Amino acid sequence: MSSGEESKRTDGSSGDEYTFDDVSVVMGTYNEEEAIGKVLSDVDDVTDGKADVVCVDGSADRTPEIAREHGATVIEQRPQGYGVAVRAAILEPDRPIVVTTDCDDTYPMEQLPEFLELINDGHDVVSGDRLYHGADAMPGFNRFGNQVFAALASVLMGTRVHDTTTGMRAYRRDVVESIEWTENTGLSAELLIRPLMRGYDVREHPIEYRERAGQTKLDPLKGGAEIARSIVKVSLEERLRELPHRPTQ
Repeated sequence: MSSGEESKRTDGSSGDEYTFDDVSVVMGTYNEEEAIGKVLSDVDDVTDGKADVVCVDGSADRTPEIAREHGATVIEQRPQGYGVAVRAAILEPDRPIVVTTDCDDTYPMEQLPEFLELINDGHDVVSGDRLYHGADAMPGFNRFGNQVFAALASVLMGTRVHDTTTGMRAYRRDVVESIEWTENTGLSAELLIRPLMRGYDVREHPIEYRERAGQTKLDPLKGGAEIARSIVKVSLEERLRELPHRPTQ
């Protein structure tokens, strides 16, 4: 899926392909001691220990200690919500490719090579589509909500998308650095909508979605309402941004 003819992609690689030495895997972590070790072991195995890992953590359990034991860089902050942590995580590393994921073992780290291959093919953003294979491990109410979010975003953007709130994406660093990210609970949707509406080349890619380890921290009703609000707000902001502005006198 491409968002338009005009792409703002810059390779920055002098014709060479990116490898996992160029990749940072980032995540916000909050009381995920049940899963964080397996997620980081999977990243290490798939990337042969080459990918940099950054966790922005507000946990009260052993999550940060386990992350450090696995060689991750841990940035501690007081709990302020999903978006605050992930925004800090994506802006911290300096490698040219940033991959976001969640720390609850729902996302398939074994598909990281596919994401890197698609970036090397020229895409600016690769967004994991959990719903393509049905997402049977996702609670039915959440699955229905994600379908509604995708339909809402598609109408507002005028571009068909299938999964607006996935936590697994790969970005070229110039994309994440060129946009001011404003949302908290709805950051996952914003991280798709703004690049798409600004003409970056965005590709949705099917991924397997697994049952989470540990308890979810998001209230489905309150969180869902906040995500829907963010989708509307961000889409309208980007529409207004496209309008011509009169020069000030």
